[in-house]
This record gives sequence, structure tokens and C-alpha cells, in this order.
Amino acid sequence: MDNRKSGESGEVIARQYYKSRGYEVLECNFRHKRAEIDFIALTATEQLLVFVEVKKRSRKDYGEAESFVSESQQRRIEEAAEAYIFGINWHKDIRFDIACVDALGNVEVFEDAF
Repeated sequence: MDNRKSGESGEVIARQYYKSRGYEVLECNFRHKRAEIDFIALTATEQLLVFVEVKKRSRKDYGEAESFVSESQQRRIEEAAEAYIFGINWHKDIRFDIACVDALGNVEVFEDAF
């Protein structure tokens, strides 16, 4: 499986993980300028908007997936999130998560990752 297809399958698994915990997925692959947010989810209480970056790794020896979000990527994600927040006039809390999906489809979420 090529990297793009593998990443897409990881995003599907991560979205399902969030949905199974009561989140509503509002947007997938939200783009703003050079940035893309894998998906944006809303908690069941509608009090928290979560911007999720998904990392899929087939092997552990490539390193920990959460370490693959560089500072420049974080800034681009934050800029895209700001555009989304202003676009929907959001005035409640936000959070940035990294959802790591392994080769077996297991999901580990790092809440408030940056």
C-alpha cells in the first residue's frame, strides 16, 4: 500500500475512533493555504472543537508517530484552525490532538498535543 493510501486508511480509522467516543466529525481534510487538517471534530457537549492530525506508522522502528509533527507543520495547522474558527464564528474551547494509528489499526490519541 502506498503512503497516501495508508495515510487515508489511518484517517478513516481515527475518525471512527472519535465517532465511537461521541464526537461528531464536522470536516475532513480541511485546507487553508498550504495547510491541511486531517479532520475537525466536535465533542458531544458541543463545547470543544478538536483539530486532529493523524499519523500512521507501519513499523515502530520508524520512530514514534507523534514526533512527526514538526513545529512548522504545527504552525500551519494552527493557522488553518484559526481560519476555520473565524469562518464559523467559534467562541468556545479548542484542542489540537495527534491520533496515531499503528499497522494493526490501534489508535493512540495525544490530546492537547500542541
